[in-house]
Amino acid sequence: MKIVLILSSLIILAFILLSFYVMSAQRNIETYPYVVDKKYDAFEIRRYEASLFTSVKLSTKAYKEASNKGFSILAGYIFGGNDTNEKIAMTSPVAMSLEDTMTMMFMVPKKFKRETLPQPNQSQIEFREEPAKTVAAITFGGWANDVKIEAYQAKLKAALDAEGIAYTNRFYLLGYNPPYEVFNRKNEIIVELLNEPEK
Repeated sequence: MKIVLILSSLIILAFILLSFYVMSAQRNIETYPYVVDKKYDAFEIRRYEASLFTSVKLSTKAYKEASNKGFSILAGYIFGGNDTNEKIAMTSPVAMSLEDTMTMMFMVPKKFKRETLPQPNQSQIEFREEPAKTVAAITFGGWANDVKIEAYQAKLKAALDAEGIAYTNRFYLLGYNPPYEVFNRKNEIIVELLNEPEK
């Protein structure tokens, strides 16, 4: 019994230390830059900078399948699956377009330009310039899944409609945490706006 208690204590301690390490690593990661223009009860309006992304188009709209496949392909590229075997730092968040066929995107660290990026070994990876944009964003916790994505997308639409804010059909899911991180998980649904609302 004593051995079981000791082992349990060691496992819990290791889990706590891993959680602190992950949270510390997350604080040092480069993120997609934006400025908050206005906060509402359910969402906020943001302006994002123009940024470069690596992307891969996926032949499914099922979140779990698209997420696993897309992450595997793009992570392979930044972990050295390219013509120079160069490792590229992970950034946050991971973005996925919410369309009939999803596209997953990793932001490229600012130190790289399109012409200085190593070429991917996998032909389906593309470099994608995302222009500056104004979006509405709604946040939710836990692990993302198809049910939550649909629910929060609908909630964001309803909140925007109530405020009379016009939006496009370009919705994205933003995921901020690695799969093994348990606490303080953060996800967002964002949508590009047609016109910038008054501040």
